[in-house]
Amino acid sequence: MQKLFVEKISGDTVLLEGESARHIGRSLRMRVGDMLMVTDGSGRDYGCQISEMTNKTVTLKICYEQANESEPTCKVRIFQGVPKSGKMEDIVQKCVELGVCEIVPTLTKRCVSKPDEKSSEKKIARYQKIALEAAQQSGRGILPKISPMQSLTQAVKQDDSEVKIVFYEGGGRSIKEIVTPQTESVSIYIGPEGGFEESEVEQIEASGGIRATLGKRILRTQTAPVAGLTAIMLLTGNLE
Repeated sequence: MQKLFVEKISGDTVLLEGESARHIGRSLRMRVGDMLMVTDGSGRDYGCQISEMTNKTVTLKICYEQANESEPTCKVRIFQGVPKSGKMEDIVQKCVELGVCEIVPTLTKRCVSKPDEKSSEKKIARYQKIALEAAQQSGRGILPKISPMQSLTQAVKQDDSEVKIVFYEGGGRSIKEIVTPQTESVSIYIGPEGGFEESEVEQIEASGGIRATLGKRILRTQTAPVAGLTAIMLLTGNLE
């Protein structure tokens, strides 16, 4: 069933306007009487029937409510070294589908792409839109957050996850030794195209981070977060 995120649900009807209304009418070609699912990101899903449509609005009648069952038990945050070109868009899309709760574009010493504040804000808005589309497509119960771009030092200071992992091509512990089915929150640090400098890995370790490996092969910066997140979802029982 088609799913949409809405800002707030109150009462027994939902009024859609703007892009959401246009998407239903023009892109999906839905009509009065059709059913779809909506959520306000609170972890609850609402089965709705289209009761009225105009050129600018769509009115939905809530038929039933249920708990969303697609959210993983482990909250994973990714601190992603800012890559070149459109790689971050792919990272956001795939990781939202897999269950990430937050992605933080992180500036490291080897980042080639270092956008100014205005450009950064535009990129974050674009990434958040991609996250919304991926969350709707994959049936998520929350809308994962794409945080403002920040330095590695800022990232390390604000990271309060139970487990902190830095995936490093220089080797480290097996992820199976670090994450268990009982793990509730994990942060993973991924370097940009050139990887982390040794001093940056030590900085993450000083804040409680653990060096880990994703195998003997060196993965691209857009592959590593997908592989790491998938492994965490499997080890915590969220791919069963």
